[in-house]
Amino acid sequence: MNSWKYVKSFVVFVFLIGWLAGCQAQSASTGSDSDDKKNEDVLTVTIGIQQSIWPILLAKHKGWFEEEFEKAGVKVKWAEFQSGPSYFEAIASNRIDFGRVGNIPVLAGQSGGIDFKEIAVASTGERGDALLVPKNSPITSVKDLKGKKVAVAKGSSAFGLLYRLLEKENIKPSELEIIQLQPDEAQPAFETKKVDAWAIWEPYQSIQVVKSGAKVIANGETIGTFSPGFQIVRTQFAKEHPELVELYLKVTEKATRWQLENKEEAIEIYADLKNTDKEVIARVLENSVPANTPISPEIVETQQESAELLLELGGLNKRIDVSEVVDNSYIEKVLKEYK
Repeated sequence: MNSWKYVKSFVVFVFLIGWLAGCQAQSASTGSDSDDKKNEDVLTVTIGIQQSIWPILLAKHKGWFEEEFEKAGVKVKWAEFQSGPSYFEAIASNRIDFGRVGNIPVLAGQSGGIDFKEIAVASTGERGDALLVPKNSPITSVKDLKGKKVAVAKGSSAFGLLYRLLEKENIKPSELEIIQLQPDEAQPAFETKKVDAWAIWEPYQSIQVVKSGAKVIANGETIGTFSPGFQIVRTQFAKEHPELVELYLKVTEKATRWQLENKEEAIEIYADLKNTDKEVIARVLENSVPANTPISPEIVETQQESAELLLELGGLNKRIDVSEVVDNSYIEKVLKEYK
């Protein structure tokens, strides 16, 4: 398969999201809570979540979002996604208000004209994404990928890592076979060796390393780059309910601090929620240290570099200024309360 074919399909995906956003702008009301207002006169906040192990999952388990938002007379609803790009389709159609996503989906979302803001860094992500090969694989470095099959989720943070790794080694994407697979499709392909390598995030990375002896041949730390995660909000929702944006970040801060201060108990909780070994969870937490901080100039610079690379590859439909979607005002106000 030609990797450029898949990059182009990613561009089509972005265009479709932009078109969807335009249609929704004409027909939808101001937020995803419109039906709830009509039916129950109660505002409902919808939070996107993935399978990843982050404090947002911990807070969901403990009911902290529901507890705090109820005090404000607001209900909480959850929407689950397999990877980041789907969040932006949901934002375009006013179906979610908040979420945590990786670095490449926000670039595609911005390029596609989706109206959102990055309101905090959720992680810097040097080791959260990795390039894996099976146990006993003859592949020992990125250079060995020429002519090989590599699985990756289209538009994900691991997608960005893979292309940064190839760029570092001066390898053209056309020199290997890049197969676009979501995690539930990529995992069996990797385990049955139908693909030679897999670019993936946590916890899938650690599950393969601990359970199957998979080897990490590269990550962000290898090439000295960030693969940051971001807390995002739908712009219109933020304009209408700025106090709820702050509340979302306050609960996130509570959960982040609790996890960092109660690591062993957090491992117990996550192992139970994911029905997996504590060893896997411990490794995930080592590789994915959570944060809830303002978006620094260094992160913005890294994002701009990734955007330029994707533009060169044809993965973005236009040049973007990544700083335009950054809004640190909410997190800076929230963190002042903790000083």
